[in-house]
Amino acid sequence: MEIVSFARYGYEGEIVKVEADLRRGIPAVDIVGLPDGAVREARERMRAAIRNSGFEFPRDRVLINLSPASLKKEGSSFDLPIALAVLGAIGGYGNSGMRVMILGELELSGAVRPVTGILAAVSKGLEEGITHFVVPSENRREAELRAGARVFGVTTLREAIHIVEHETHRTETTDGRKPDGSTQDRAAAGEFTWSGTEAGLDGIKGQNRLIRALVIAAAGGHNLLVYGPPGCGKTLSLRGFSSLLPDLDERTAVDVTRIHSIAGMLDTGNGTLVRRPPFREPAQNASVEGMIGGGAQGRPGEVSLAHGGTLFLDEAAHFRPQIFQALRNPLETGEVTITRAQRSSTYPARFQLLMAVNPCPCGNAGCEGRVCTCAPDMVERHWKRLTAPLVDRIDLRIAVRPPRGEELEAPSGVLTSDLRLLVATARKKQAERGTLNARLEAGSVDEQCELLPSVAQVFCRSMEAASLSGRGGHGILKTARTIADLEDSATISEEHILEAVQYRRWHALLPDIFN
Repeated sequence: MEIVSFARYGYEGEIVKVEADLRRGIPAVDIVGLPDGAVREARERMRAAIRNSGFEFPRDRVLINLSPASLKKEGSSFDLPIALAVLGAIGGYGNSGMRVMILGELELSGAVRPVTGILAAVSKGLEEGITHFVVPSENRREAELRAGARVFGVTTLREAIHIVEHETHRTETTDGRKPDGSTQDRAAAGEFTWSGTEAGLDGIKGQNRLIRALVIAAAGGHNLLVYGPPGCGKTLSLRGFSSLLPDLDERTAVDVTRIHSIAGMLDTGNGTLVRRPPFREPAQNASVEGMIGGGAQGRPGEVSLAHGGTLFLDEAAHFRPQIFQALRNPLETGEVTITRAQRSSTYPARFQLLMAVNPCPCGNAGCEGRVCTCAPDMVERHWKRLTAPLVDRIDLRIAVRPPRGEELEAPSGVLTSDLRLLVATARKKQAERGTLNARLEAGSVDEQCELLPSVAQVFCRSMEAASLSGRGGHGILKTARTIADLEDSATISEEHILEAVQYRRWHALLPDIFN
């Protein structure tokens, strides 16, 4: 039997073969294969665990090899496979052709503790043809999220030995469940469900144009920037954006759950896929590494943790300009590559970007009854922090103002459930075409957003009047296509184009620095 484990690095990780050899000499335990401090300490943990489990630790010199030797091994999940490899070197497990992945941290008593990254390990194992997995009992439900994996949960070293000696030799097949235990892939069936508990938009008053933009953004997957004075409801509205989004499809849910498992953010006993789109709101002092990911083990950053959902930058002008530069590639490609020394890993990072910005440093520019104390160059520097290439990738730019008294007194007239139905209906149309409108490739825009001659003339005039770039023109077409989908229209009309253009333009009182 071949015992393997898993070395975490980034999204993919690496399969590690665990070998033990007994030789004559002064009793000692040596671990080779670039182990870190936690792995080297496994010598003492597994020695005590073996003895306290009622087994005799070999009185020979023990050599543990973790291969490939060029890959650094980190973490405590190697404790259990090392202990089983040592015991296997004494008596052998038979059936040498079988590969079993084993993960778990050992207590001195022989009890097995849970570890993080189980879903990533099982996914990598299945890709390498491994079907048998021995994991801590608390991680079992997470490991069983992947169909095709035969998972054994253990609470003690003695249980693990029994399973490796007896249970793994059986040839029963799995029950063929879907990753979350269901019998049908909801996305494949064309269904858009909603199972969230997020606060909706029902209490938002006086911001009908902003709510309309949120619906368009949710329906088509568009990026959105909202600017206005403090206290006008920017943050409150954008935090309710997730309530409009349907549950994740099967494939995205597996990816999101895997990323959260690597980050150690899963409830080990839950055992269900992350079905709701993530909503990430990093602090303004976030570092580039915190946003993009990195560190010794290539941990995911905010852009990957937001995969399938939303990345919300509140008071966006206070973030480091380097972060906006780093966001450009994930927004374009839907993935992010983390490189450290001679290793690299690519995470999925397909998210919607929402940003809330004050119109100027003091926040009063363009607001009736308030005096802006900012010099023109201060306002320009404030906005240039966002960087023009990033802003050019944002299809919807919405100016908001504080609601007036009569608007606050009137009923909001907004039902989140109705808006959610609109979004789901529009997304079904896009699913039939193959992708969300915001993700259309440049070569597909003309085909999916075909215009009648009269509408094309309106579009061309709008492009010239607004001095838009090629990307800006495609952004208008994609937005117009989403507006048409929301209105159940097969073709894009002049009204759809003109509305999309209005969302692309800046408020007249703001500096014309991005056009």
